[in-house]
Amino acid sequence: MRLLIFACLVGLASAHVTADQDRPNILWLSCEDISPHLGCYGDPNAITPNIDQLAKESVRFSHAFTTAGVCAPCRSGIITGMYQTTLGTHHMRCTAKLPDDIKPFPVYLRGAGYYCTNNSKTDYQFDHPKDTWDDSSGKAHWRKRPDKSQPFFSVFNFGGCHESGIASSEKYKSVTEVLAPSERQDADALTLPPYCPDTPIVREDWKRNYELITAMDHWAGDLLDQLKKDGLYENTIIMFWSDHGVGLPRAKRWLYDSGTHIPLVIRIPSKFRGSGEGLPGTTTDRLVSSIDFGPTVLRLAGVEIPTHVQGQPFLGDGAQTPREYVYGGRDRMDERYDIIRTVRDKRFRYIRNYEPLKTYYQYMNTPEKGATMRELRRLHEAGELPAEAEALFASTKPVEELYDCVADPHQVNNLADDPAFADQLKRMRDAHLRWVKQTRDIGLIPEPIIIERRERLGNEYAILRQPGQEQTVSRIADTAVLASSGPSALPNLIAATDDSDSAVRYWAAVGIGNMADSAKGSAMQQMQKMLHDDSSAVRTAAARALCRMGTPEQALGVLIDEMTTGQQWERLHAAIVLDEIDEQARPVIDAMRQGLQYTPGFNSEGKYRVRVINRALNELEGTNNTVK
Repeated sequence: MRLLIFACLVGLASAHVTADQDRPNILWLSCEDISPHLGCYGDPNAITPNIDQLAKESVRFSHAFTTAGVCAPCRSGIITGMYQTTLGTHHMRCTAKLPDDIKPFPVYLRGAGYYCTNNSKTDYQFDHPKDTWDDSSGKAHWRKRPDKSQPFFSVFNFGGCHESGIASSEKYKSVTEVLAPSERQDADALTLPPYCPDTPIVREDWKRNYELITAMDHWAGDLLDQLKKDGLYENTIIMFWSDHGVGLPRAKRWLYDSGTHIPLVIRIPSKFRGSGEGLPGTTTDRLVSSIDFGPTVLRLAGVEIPTHVQGQPFLGDGAQTPREYVYGGRDRMDERYDIIRTVRDKRFRYIRNYEPLKTYYQYMNTPEKGATMRELRRLHEAGELPAEAEALFASTKPVEELYDCVADPHQVNNLADDPAFADQLKRMRDAHLRWVKQTRDIGLIPEPIIIERRERLGNEYAILRQPGQEQTVSRIADTAVLASSGPSALPNLIAATDDSDSAVRYWAAVGIGNMADSAKGSAMQQMQKMLHDDSSAVRTAAARALCRMGTPEQALGVLIDEMTTGQQWERLHAAIVLDEIDEQARPVIDAMRQGLQYTPGFNSEGKYRVRVINRALNELEGTNNTVK
């Protein structure tokens, strides 16, 4: 009997090993801040032999897009398979809370027996559970798994091509020291996008971008060699991708293809290929969103996909019907808000600017350090920018943008007002609003109100998922649209100022402020009343409206109070309005100096408010003071 039991146990163990060996290993090679500037994507300047060879053995995706043009919101979506605007991870440099039943997808892989490692970037904008990774560190590696027969999921991230590698000469030199002379670029031979001025400074930045990508190619080649030396190449599915587009102006942080179109190359060994998929040297134009990466890995590993996941698998048995659209959003970028949503199909890109009275290039400390951004400002002030670049310094943006991405790959010719594209515009507009409502986009709720409700409900995800919230979701979304819909929306906006939900009242006040000249007679009294609203965000929006109506007297005191006594994001909202109203703020210029004080207990001591007020004071006083 003992021998029989022993034989059974040995048989079970052998079956387990066999089952594990039949499951694919999965390797992610991720990199930061690069567009498809690769040889395998047809870029004539790229020097990327390792990725190009990988592509010859892989399927290359020509229509892969991220859900934001910046890293952390994107990565929160990649690791969960959910939109950042659903989770509350949409603002750059926020720290959201996840509900207990939503976990990073490696948790499910580990539960299914995978050894999961991350080397080593996280940047998810939430504190991930301790059981997310077996090892997440600069030393994490598949080689460290105790049982060499155990299947693994390993992530390696290359940060050398981050925008800081372009902006910092020291980092650029360090990252590219692996390059041979033949791998260096001739800056004068590069082709620049039409929205970039053609100057030596701008060409140098693009040269650095290409050389950093070549350094990344070295890194990728080394990891692929390690996989081959370990005898694992034919047992491992390899996915190469970037988190968003190139780290230069009008690309990173933006929702055009320059900011969201990414390379995606996937090698599937023959024994793991489904029918007709992953064939070497092939290209597919299937639309893929970055939130699809996680559920695709789960499907390839044979792990059940949780029902809350919004991404959809595009490989493996039972891969879903191809997408008709991919979606994305832009929200707070460090110290500046600009609420923008986008929809992309295979040909067209639609963009909705929820804050069209803001310029494209709001002043933000981090990107302003870049040489190209400084060059753009210099040439703008000299009146020497080409038209495509000068357009980004317009004081306002169109409410809607529509681009034919085939005829206009750089998206510089807005077709939204062209009658010939009216049907396409409506179709994409409707798809956008449908997505906003279906995914319960909490990015349309002001950040101070999000924080209030999170404290009550425990996490951001729950805010628009309480019983009976369907009508609230629609009221917020519809009022946010009305806010930039022109004077015809004024009666509905005035009615919305009495709504029971503060987020609706916020957008009503924003919209009335947007059409201040038309609203003076009918809405000024209501704005004065809203200076005493229960919500700080509403009070600040009403103060902005009164300033735009030319009656800042009562509003200025409210703005100073909110800027100095409110919670962190309440203070930032007020500071932004004080910066926006320019000369109207001069009577409170001494009080504004309080905003230069860092605030212990706030994230980074409230440095975002300090940045905004410093910029406002520089413009009012003609100074050039800097802050961290």
